[in-house]
Amino acid sequence: MIQRVFVLICLLPLNQADLPLVINTWHFKDAARVAWSTLQKGGSVLDAVEMGCAQCELEQCDGSVGFGGSPDERGETTLDAMIMNGDTMEVGAVGDLRRVKNAVGVARAVMEYTEHTFIVGESATIFAQNMGFRSEDLSTNKSIAIFSKWLQQDCQPNYRKNVSPNPSQSCRPYKPKAKSWGPKHPKANFDPSSHDTIGMVVIGKNGQVAAATSTNGATHKIPGRVGDSPVAGAGAYADSTAGGAAATGDGDIMMRFLPSFLAVDLMRNGTQPTTACEIAISRIKKYYPTFFGALICANTTGGYGAACNKLPGFSQFHFMVVNPPTNQSQLHTVDCF
Repeated sequence: MIQRVFVLICLLPLNQADLPLVINTWHFKDAARVAWSTLQKGGSVLDAVEMGCAQCELEQCDGSVGFGGSPDERGETTLDAMIMNGDTMEVGAVGDLRRVKNAVGVARAVMEYTEHTFIVGESATIFAQNMGFRSEDLSTNKSIAIFSKWLQQDCQPNYRKNVSPNPSQSCRPYKPKAKSWGPKHPKANFDPSSHDTIGMVVIGKNGQVAAATSTNGATHKIPGRVGDSPVAGAGAYADSTAGGAAATGDGDIMMRFLPSFLAVDLMRNGTQPTTACEIAISRIKKYYPTFFGALICANTTGGYGAACNKLPGFSQFHFMVVNPPTNQSQLHTVDCF
């Protein structure tokens, strides 16, 4: 009997014991727990990433996900989200979503009920309402206080450049100015304590991959700004022939390099997850050595890793992992380079 059991174990596919897998950015433990629970109850990988990110929206993770955080220049909170099916390569995304709390749910509705990939602004809100999502105010006492303090500080910091009056000293309205005030430091408005995104990748027991993101974006952003989070290949990417990846950080810079797509493509060619993350971060670092950002990666055999760009006050990046050996959310840490 012992010999027969041993033979059966040897015939199991390599690393099957490490699947399914849930991995997400930052210390968002409840998001990982909910995603894992969804899988254990028979939900799909898409269900898991949606429910995991939705939990963060509900909890307003670090004030950087969901309602009541990151007011823009008008004091309004808007949301960005995406979800991707690595089996079919379908994507649903929303940007600048107003007055609807469940952004990742609306993103999935875009994927499942339209032929489109991305819907933005007021039209995204109307679409969400037509799909049955409730309309409600996304502002809270906290977000109103953040906005009021910003106004009292002469609108500092902000994301304007080459305009008049001098944006480093005054509030809007601004007009174009022919003479530049000089280059704006790309990390000036990004505080590493403001994490800005939940990104999650789920690998099913048979290697199915899904990824999702949700965020309320950059605090004091220019109205209408959409970052990297809802952009496929930038905020996240999933391909069931290779794996998945998700990014967090300075989205205006990171989206120019499609780090999630690059990492998944590297894993497709046999690169290990940690190395794939490091290469993707290094590519951005070459052009923007002081950018704030990190990346998580996972392959279809259950391997995973992460990488981040080292800055003063940001020397380590935390992320959550759940798989069969642990069966619960565990916090992992990677040293930035």
